Amino acid sequence: MAEDFTGKAGIVTGAGSGIGRSAAIGFAEAGAQVVIVDVDEDGSNATKAMIDQLGGEVICVSADISQEAAVEKMVAETVATYGKLDFAFNNAGIAGDIVPLIDYTEELWDRVIGINLKGVWLCMKHQIRQMLEQGQDANGDGNGNGRGAIVNTASVMGLISSASNPVAYTASKHGVIGLTKSAALGYAEAGIRVNAVCPGYIMTPLVAGVFEKHPDRKAQIVADHPIGRLGTPEEIAAAAVWLCSDAASFVNGTAMTVDGGYVAH
Repeated sequence: MAEDFTGKAGIVTGAGSGIGRSAAIGFAEAGAQVVIVDVDEDGSNATKAMIDQLGGEVICVSADISQEAAVEKMVAETVATYGKLDFAFNNAGIAGDIVPLIDYTEELWDRVIGINLKGVWLCMKHQIRQMLEQGQDANGDGNGNGRGAIVNTASVMGLISSASNPVAYTASKHGVIGLTKSAALGYAEAGIRVNAVCPGYIMTPLVAGVFEKHPDRKAQIVADHPIGRLGTPEEIAAAAVWLCSDAASFVNGTAMTVDGGYVAH
C-alpha cells in the first residue's frame, strides 16, 4: 500500500542533495509537512523549490548537526511551524579521506565522528524528547504506540569493513547501528520506533567525490554489487519513507540493507 503521511510533520537532515533530497521529496509526495535541514543553504533552497512545485508544505532550517544548540533550534523550529514532530530521517553525513589509519589526523577523525555519529545522537536526543513530550499522535492506539518514528542513515560499512574505506566513516557507521538499536530498545514501550537504513554505494555527491579522488576504484566498486550497478538516491529514500510509515509499524531496531547484494557475498 502507498504510504500516507497526511497531517504528519518530520525532519530530514542532509536534505540539500542526494539521498536526503530524494527523501524530502518522497515524504512531501506522501503528504508530509517537511523540514529540510542542511548546512548547504543553496542546496536546501533547491530542494524546497522542488517540493514547492509539488504543492507540498516545507520549510528550510540551516543547522550543523554536530552542535547541540543548532539541533535544539532545528527541533524547536519544526514544532513552532507545524506543532509537532512525527518522524525524522537523520541522514546527514560525510565520508572523510581514504588514508591509512596511522595517517588519519585527529582533526579529520573528530569532524567525521562529530557529524556522522555525534550528530545522529544529538538529533535523536532532541527528537525523542519532543516525541515523548507531545504524546501519541492521531494514529496511536491509546496505549502509547504511535508517538513517532526515526530512521538513521548508516551504511553497508556499518555492517562490514574494508581496508580501502575511510576508517572514521566505517567506525561512525558501525556506531550509528549500535546507537539505533539502543534507542529502539530504550523507547519501544513509549511508542517510538527507531531503525537504520544501510545503503550500498549510491550515486550521490558524496560518492561522486570519492570517485573523483580515487577514479581507479569505481569499476571494482560497481563489480562488488551483484546487481551490477550502483544504487540511486530514490531507492534509499523509498526505504526510509517506508520505515517511517505506519506500514512498518512492527519494524523496530533493524538495520535494513539496500545495497544490491553488496554484503551478501
